[in-house]
Amino acid sequence: MREIVLDTETTGLDPHSGHRLVEIGCVELHSHIRTGNHFHTYLNPERDMPREAENIHGLSAEFLKDKPLFKTVARSFLEFIGNSPLVIHNAGFDLKFLNAELDTLGLPLIDFERATDTVLIARKMFPGSPANLDALCKRFSIDLTSRTKHGALLDAELLADVYLELKGGRQASLMVEPSSSDIAGADGQGSDSTAIGFTGHTDIPLREFPPTSEELAAHQNMRSKIKNAIWAEEEA
Repeated sequence: MREIVLDTETTGLDPHSGHRLVEIGCVELHSHIRTGNHFHTYLNPERDMPREAENIHGLSAEFLKDKPLFKTVARSFLEFIGNSPLVIHNAGFDLKFLNAELDTLGLPLIDFERATDTVLIARKMFPGSPANLDALCKRFSIDLTSRTKHGALLDAELLADVYLELKGGRQASLMVEPSSSDIAGADGQGSDSTAIGFTGHTDIPLREFPPTSEELAAHQNMRSKIKNAIWAEEEA
């Protein structure tokens, strides 16, 4: 299943008050694994940058003045997200701005029903706890050292990791590590056994390698040559 984790930066809080998009970042997931494909662009908002907004994302009007207009990247953005479900932190805010820009160009709007709002998921899972991106990254031990300012692509990448944790944990490299029960032991004395676990994340797409008919036949032939096999007793 393909999903797109999306984030934006803007000049303010309300597109109907003249505020505009200044950055879009998207990260592609397949079967809850990051593929490494992404969409990212800065945008010229064709207006000034309020100091309050610049303090959040660090994007000045001077920096953005030679960046593309939304109308020049709108179709490539829509092509990238396609019909895939969207994952957005506070989805109403981002979609409000995106749809305002799309509506101005007469392009199809994005249905709010397409979006999974990670704020709502986090509030349901951790009632009474902060649900902002920083707080969730800290909860799941996701590295925040590169986030000195908000940034659409960086925040989308961080949100992808948060989303995977909210869905049950980031899948990644297989590792062997002691489990908590092994460390303590049922009697509190510990043990020498280890447990298989998963840690971190990977950008390699999920692949399957089913055996061929020739491999299955060779395997069955090998099984038939083994004497006193344990599985033969179990199958009998």
